[in-house]
Amino acid sequence: MANWNIILSIAKTHLLTKIKQTSIAALGVTFGIGSYITLVCFMTGLNGMLDGLILNQTPHIHVYNEIEPSKKQPISLYEDFSESFNIIHSIKPKLSQKKIHNALPIINYLETNENVRGALPQVKTQIFYIAGSIEIGGNLTGINPLDEVELFNIDDYIIEGSAEALDQTDNGILLGIGIAEKMSLKVGDRIQVSPVNGEIFPLKIVGFYQSGIADLDAIQSFTNVKTVQRILGEANNYITDINVKLYDIELAVPLSKKIEEQFKLTAIDIKTANAQFETGTTIRNLITYAVSITLLIVAGFGIYNILNMLIYEKMNDIAILKATGFSGKDVQLIFMSQAMIIGFVGGVLGLLIGFGLASLIQTIPFGTEALPTIKTYPINMDPIYFIIGFSFAMISTFFAGYLPSKKAKKIDPVKIIRGQ
Repeated sequence: MANWNIILSIAKTHLLTKIKQTSIAALGVTFGIGSYITLVCFMTGLNGMLDGLILNQTPHIHVYNEIEPSKKQPISLYEDFSESFNIIHSIKPKLSQKKIHNALPIINYLETNENVRGALPQVKTQIFYIAGSIEIGGNLTGINPLDEVELFNIDDYIIEGSAEALDQTDNGILLGIGIAEKMSLKVGDRIQVSPVNGEIFPLKIVGFYQSGIADLDAIQSFTNVKTVQRILGEANNYITDINVKLYDIELAVPLSKKIEEQFKLTAIDIKTANAQFETGTTIRNLITYAVSITLLIVAGFGIYNILNMLIYEKMNDIAILKATGFSGKDVQLIFMSQAMIIGFVGGVLGLLIGFGLASLIQTIPFGTEALPTIKTYPINMDPIYFIIGFSFAMISTFFAGYLPSKKAKKIDPVKIIRGQ
């Protein structure tokens, strides 16, 4: 049975007497793992930010009442022409309302589904923004502000004011930054809005909204659901859209189809609405993991080469150890111990360097109109990356030490001593 005290003592002596080579070997592990941690934290952070541009604001399922042409025209109901080939020009949409019939019971029903995190009502309408002689056409969306913060992170796009202020102000409006700049408005000012029926309603500006999409910011504003209902002269059950957030985004497709069949409404899932974006996300993730794996493999070969040279330079020591009674297995364990010590020390230092560099990057200023609340580069400090990095350091040094030490185990000390 191996005497670990002696084996570890000899391994320690070998490492300390060749401190320069030991340091180089450890640094090979350190910089390999440090680079991996820095790269993967930075790239996944950026990917998460880009995903957030769409996914944060986009409902997993958007339910609304689609205006579409009538499938059956009056002529198709006339029996005398049932066997004829009819050509109809300028088909008009069927008479339908924008509002969702029985919207509130539908919302309550959806929220009983264990897969649904939340279902939020919205009221959308077209309006004119009026300030003095200036009139700008745009869109006004009625929301429940605090629920939108919880499920769709709308507060990430409020650059001045707050969702709480909108929630607490009955006649408040969260104005698009493009409209505010055109009309030279500031928080606390009043702006008049007019729906298509021509009435004018004064609203108090409680904040500014910036999505990062200039065309959208030039027309879009938000207020409370009840405020829009009052502007339109509609009842409390007037809802034009339902935005559904799920716990698992993969369930969006089947659930949207079920909603369409059950309630005879249009339900667009996030994958259909953002198919091109999802393809881009997949490609970016593939690039991230391909580069990360390549970096780890290159680091692994570097570690192997350094340890391999370290062991072959110890041939005389191996001969002396065997000549004094150490078995081939003992010799193998000595060099394996050296490799694992180098892997452990290098791995820990690599994690520290990776964490330090990632933290440093996180402090570098980064401004983008797309996400106005983000001031520095995004970093994803997921613990799994640190676990993978340290595990790879230990596994790679194990094999890097095992393969050369297996040869050292079989070395004949007589041949080495005779060759001196």
